[in-house]
Parts: sequence; C-alpha cells; structure tokens
Amino acid sequence: MRGMAKAPVLTPQAEDFPRWYQDVINKAELADNGPVRGTMVIRPYGYGLWERMQSEMDARIKAAGADNAYFPLFIPQSYLTREAEHVEGFAPELAVVTHGGGKELEEPVVVRPTSETIINEYFSKWVQSYRDLPLLINQWANVVRWEMRPRVFLRTSEFLWQEGHTAHATYEDARDYAARIHREVYADFMENVLAMDVVLGRKTPRERFAGAINTLTLEGMMGDGKALQMGTSHELGQNFAKAFDTRYLSKDGGRELVWQTSWGTSTRMVGGLIMMHGDDGGLRIPPRLAPVQAVVLAIKGDDAVLAKVREVGDRLAAAGVRVKVDDRTDTPFGRRAVDWELKGVPLRVEIGPRDLESGTAMLVRRIAGGKEPVAVDALAELCPRILEEDQALLLRRSRERREARTSDVRTVEEAAEAAAGGGWARIPWADLGPEGEARLAEQSVTVRCLVGEDGSVPESDDAPGTVAVVARAY
Repeated sequence: MRGMAKAPVLTPQAEDFPRWYQDVINKAELADNGPVRGTMVIRPYGYGLWERMQSEMDARIKAAGADNAYFPLFIPQSYLTREAEHVEGFAPELAVVTHGGGKELEEPVVVRPTSETIINEYFSKWVQSYRDLPLLINQWANVVRWEMRPRVFLRTSEFLWQEGHTAHATYEDARDYAARIHREVYADFMENVLAMDVVLGRKTPRERFAGAINTLTLEGMMGDGKALQMGTSHELGQNFAKAFDTRYLSKDGGRELVWQTSWGTSTRMVGGLIMMHGDDGGLRIPPRLAPVQAVVLAIKGDDAVLAKVREVGDRLAAAGVRVKVDDRTDTPFGRRAVDWELKGVPLRVEIGPRDLESGTAMLVRRIAGGKEPVAVDALAELCPRILEEDQALLLRRSRERREARTSDVRTVEEAAEAAAGGGWARIPWADLGPEGEARLAEQSVTVRCLVGEDGSVPESDDAPGTVAVVARAY
C-alpha cells in the first residue's frame, strides 16, 4: 500500500515551536552543534542550501558593480578602537587572541566580528583620487561574535556571511548605493528566490548598526509571529573615513573624506527559511532555491522500475529541472518518502510496478500538498510549471500570514499586547518615539523598522507619516 508512516517525526509547531525548529535541523540533516559552545557544523544538505543562496546573491552583488575580495580573519585590536561607537557596540561579542606560537603577542588580535576597520585600513591606501571612486568590494567569509544564547543558524558564535564595503565621492552616491543593495540585491533575492515576504524599512537610532548614520533592514515574520532580521544595509557616513583618514583628491584639487556603506546577509537566512516556510512535515524549500527540485523514487527494485525511474530523471533534467533519482530500494520506500518530505524537496515522482502498467507516476507536491497520478510523458512539461506555481504560492502565503497577524495600534500597551500575542503591530512613530521604544524594550519587544504609511522606506527617522513596526524578535 502506497503511503508514508504517520508517526509524528517532529514536535508539532503549535506544541513547541523552538523544539520543532531544532527537530527539523536534526531530522532534515541540516546541521549539528559544534564542539565549542555556540558553533555549528553545517551538514551537506544544509550547506547545499547556503551554496544556492551564495550563488544567487553573488550574481546580484556583481550586477550591482561590486567585486569580491578577501581580508584577514585576524584584526589588530587597535584598529577597532579607532571608531569609538563601533568598538563599544562590538566589545561584548569579541573573541581576542593574546597568545600565538607559544608566546604572548605584543598586541592582541581580534577574530573578525565584521570588517569595517581592516577594510578601511586598506581603502585609505587604495583611494587616492576621485578616479578611484566608487570603490565597491564584497567579501564572502566567516565571522565570530561570542554568543551568549546560541541557536543554530540564528545566533552562533561563528557564522558565514557576505559583507559589502564601499567608498563614494558624495553622500548622495553612498546613500543611493546602500538603498540599491537593500532593494535590488536583498529584497529581490528574498522575495523572488526565497519566496519570503519581507518588510523594507530603516532602523531607529537605538537599533542602528554601531558606527552607522542609517541602517536599512529587511524583516520577515516567522511561523510563530516573531520577526527575524534577514539582512541590513548601512550608510556609514564619514565616521570610518575620519578614523582611518580615507581621503581622495577631488576634481577641484581638494583632499576630501569619502562617504561609505557596508551591508551583509548571513547563514541566518537558512534559519529564516526553516521558520517561515516549514510545517509539521519539515522543510518546504522554494523551488527556485532548491538544490533538488524533484526527486524520482523507485518504489520497488525490479529492473523495469529502475530503468523507468532513471529515464524519467533524465527527461526532467533535460527540461531544466534539478532532479535526483532515488533508487535505494534496499531502504523501505516509506522511510525514503518521509526523508524527502522532511528535506522539503518541492516535488516527488513515485514509480512502482503498477505505474509501469498504466504509464503513469504519482506526483506528490510538498508545497501545495496533495498527490495525483500523472502520465509519465507529461511530466517534463508539467513539472517546471508546477514549480513556478508553488514558488508563487509560498510567497503569497508568507505575505498573507504577515498581513493577517499585523495590528494597527496607537499606544505602547496595545503594541506590547499584539507582540505578546504572536503578531506584529504598526504604530505611528510620532505616537511611540524613543521613550515608548525604551518602554517596549523592557518587555523584550523591539521596533523592527520604520516604514512610510504606504510601505515605502522613510528618508529620515522623523519623516511625516512614519510608522514603527513592532514585534518580538529572534
């Protein structure tokens, strides 16, 4: 009898969302805890998701004009102290090396928490004249921020990310480039590849990146109603340029300070993917992201079935589908089906002896749900269309969830109540202000971002009609 075992493999979301999250990571073979507290081992399936994210992001970053480079993991401690707000913001999270080669170091070195300081040391050497600008650099790297309350993918002491750093001749050019990354790289990737509804806005001064004059953010609502910051793009103004004396010779012959940006996304996006799209069956991977878009399963191990399964795999691959053939018939079919369900592969094509007789295969949709017999000859045409339908469905559902669980309120008390109830609140920034924001923070509720009444990104913190989006957050 065709079908999967019904024993609950995962803790139900409604029963214990954090436990469900951890169960998915374990059962879908995404990651393990590392040997040092707060670190993680990313397993091949989890790393495959990150590789696809890297590939899609990297193409967009390069289209925005930035080139990849690499800077050292070790940063002289003195570099961090040059920008006071920056070092103060990162001091509690720093990992500092004091010994090397069996000897105490003359100057301690910091394990990279972010690279503004070391990159600016080199920008100050590389930028000589206006002809050298804009200088647009991106780095794919690991960073270390000593985490007190670790959670795999969401908050780990070491994680993988990309960090962009740029230098510009004018404030306007830097501002516009930070906004371009925010919109054309991050928002485009998250909405069109991750199928994630994200709110674009600016951070309040309280939540701004240490050393920035403005931080643009993308906030997503997870399955439990909490917010997750998915990426940020910062205007650094001239703060680091002053600290590192990064100047250029202008067309007028003057020595001018550059204007700068920095921006980053990380393996936290894998955690967001799990929590936004996952269900009680496990992951649901958006088709455009999925390393495996369709898996073709042999139900029985006879030669005719195996031959058909491989033939169907070849046909789907020729149609542009990223496909995997599962012919491990020494493992029970039900267990394999559950495993692929957990891993969130968008489509399963199941073929057994009876399917050969009828010229059909059972097509199982992980995202929309349901299963139906489909003529084998129709699969190559049908599957790409279904994958696009299900991509759109995931984005639509994530947007509907956010809209349904967001309340418009006028008081601090109402905002806190909405957040405590597992939702978001929108409150006029003029009604909340820094004082109300501080009161919310006492209840572990934060202003995730400021948006315009029409959903646009405000040009300033106090722009007319600015609304604060308030939530509990990861």
